[in-house]
Amino acid sequence: MSAHGTPQPMTALPSGPLSGIADVPGDKSISHRSLILGAMCVGETRITGLLEGDDVLDTAKAMRAFGAEVEQTGPGEWRVRGVGVGGFAEPDGVIDCGNSGTGVRLIMGAMATQPITATFTGDASLNSRPMARITDPIALFGAQAVGRSGGRLPMTIVGAADPVPVNYTVPMPSAQVKSAVLLAGLNAPGQTVVIEKEATRDHTERMLAGFGAEITTEQTSEGRVITLTGQPELTPQDIAVPRDPSSAAFPVAVALMVPGSDVLIPNIGLNPTRAGLFATLQEMGADLTFQNERTEGGEPVADLRARYGPLQGIEVPAHRAPSMIDEYPILSAIAATANGRTVMTGIKELRVKESDRIDAMARGLEACGVTIEETEDSMTVHGLGQGGVPGGATCESRLDHRIAMSFLCLGFAAKKPITVDDAGPVATSFPIFEALMTALGAKLTHEHGG
Repeated sequence: MSAHGTPQPMTALPSGPLSGIADVPGDKSISHRSLILGAMCVGETRITGLLEGDDVLDTAKAMRAFGAEVEQTGPGEWRVRGVGVGGFAEPDGVIDCGNSGTGVRLIMGAMATQPITATFTGDASLNSRPMARITDPIALFGAQAVGRSGGRLPMTIVGAADPVPVNYTVPMPSAQVKSAVLLAGLNAPGQTVVIEKEATRDHTERMLAGFGAEITTEQTSEGRVITLTGQPELTPQDIAVPRDPSSAAFPVAVALMVPGSDVLIPNIGLNPTRAGLFATLQEMGADLTFQNERTEGGEPVADLRARYGPLQGIEVPAHRAPSMIDEYPILSAIAATANGRTVMTGIKELRVKESDRIDAMARGLEACGVTIEETEDSMTVHGLGQGGVPGGATCESRLDHRIAMSFLCLGFAAKKPITVDDAGPVATSFPIFEALMTALGAKLTHEHGG
């Protein structure tokens, strides 16, 4: 069942060449952070290109609940009048973060060093996800957490009245954990230090610097050492959110899988901590070109052109996983249409996303006639070449937007239609997915296929 109602099945039909311009939504990671840091300034932050999916809208509601003024002024245009670092008010009701692990974890961090109490919940998927990875480090600042067994939502966080700075080594490659600790460190005195052994997306560090925080990053033998000086006065910003590379992955995938396709995706964020998929696809032989490369708001941006061509299976380096962790579902779909096998390792983090993404993709791909091998930390897809995927199956989306979109994209290139049992979760990150794909020439229906 989708997050906000009854299941919404959708079927992708085998499609002819896709062509045109794909204006994908704004970057989800940057959208969340823009709202949260805007709420922690004194004064007005203006945001253009904000992703208006359910996840980000839930974060906007949360910032209102903590006392910030947040309003939409036009399509993708928002203003946030913040309350300053340490200025959050105690919310009157429960904070519902819907499907968003990023939203709830970053907000928990932001309020953990303020003398207020807040209770968080979400949909069935979010309420099954582990929160100890956040509650453990915020406890070091002095915050307390009480939740369901296994450290799950609903959960109440009692913020630290007298927070202390921390020195924390992130135990797994997680930008959410790193960011939560940094946001907590904003209202702690002295210097908070975060060490990550493997680099993860660095939007939080870039944005904190942009808002005027004193933050440094150093590469050492221990890994990346990020040092934040607490209790700054953040300065409001004008933020232009680039287009989301994780959303761009879907029209790119279809262009690469469906013969004759040629699609242009403008204004894509190409932060090196997020662009691993594109490097992987190029190693597989993908025809990708980057045009009009530039920097906007401290983030590298370009227009990306994707054209069909035969792909070859490869071994994806494990060290690349943090830079493309959200893209493995769609990569596994693309790999099904490549020649030879594609091996993906170092991906156990996929098992604690909106769903167990390794299991979800493996079971769905098997139903579509593709051979899969998996371990706790890896997945190997035996590609069937262009036009070789039988399809004709109904796949479970498991309340996971990326699983739903990955199987729909595969359906455009399979021999027979592919249905997802519930496409409702797609609205969390890509509310215009159906309209955008249809405009490019893809065929979608709300009837059951197969």
